[in-house]
Amino acid sequence: MDNTPTSLFESYERDFNDITASIKKKLDQNGGDGEQAGVESRKAALRRVEMELDEGDEMISQMEVEIQGMPQSIRSKYVARLKAGKSELAKLKKQAKDLSTQTMRAQLLPASLASAPSDDPYGTDQRTRLLSGTERLADGQMRLEESRRVALETEDVGADILRNLRGQREQIEHARDTLHQADSSIDKAAGTLKTMIRRMYQQRWTTAAIIAVLIVLIVLILYFKLR
Repeated sequence: MDNTPTSLFESYERDFNDITASIKKKLDQNGGDGEQAGVESRKAALRRVEMELDEGDEMISQMEVEIQGMPQSIRSKYVARLKAGKSELAKLKKQAKDLSTQTMRAQLLPASLASAPSDDPYGTDQRTRLLSGTERLADGQMRLEESRRVALETEDVGADILRNLRGQREQIEHARDTLHQADSSIDKAAGTLKTMIRRMYQQRWTTAAIIAVLIVLIVLILYFKLR
């Protein structure tokens, strides 16, 4: 197993390239102005494209995480590759959005209405209203997609904050354990010091008693000799 700092990044990048190639293929196959009969198949393809775009976002997030653990000497090269991947994914998202707008128009405009004579004012007005409604729907969908993207980014930020808080909590708990160990060591040292002081006083009293006995003996010896 390859354990180099870039191995996981390159693995995610290969998966990302496979996903974008699949998205391009689906968009190219459904990119023309199809008839009403092809609307449902195009919608199904767009649903699959949407799922793969989400997978692409996930691969980008994983690559961003891997870059953080790379050495500074090689990080810039992989940052450039990540930016290229982000740009490619953004372009595919735009193509998917444009294709979704075309699909909604094809679904709202029957073929007979789309081919109505230009000198029919009622048909033209109806088509104009339908096109305007389609554009509003497309704009609403774009806003929904933007809101979803912001929500996902907010979720990622929240997850990062939770990870940081968890790391800080572990540091605090480790510091608390270290403090408890230090308190225990201080208590042991204080007990040892008290024992040493007590023994020191005992030795002093013993020494003083011995000196007193010697003095008494000397006085007695002198007394008996001088009688």
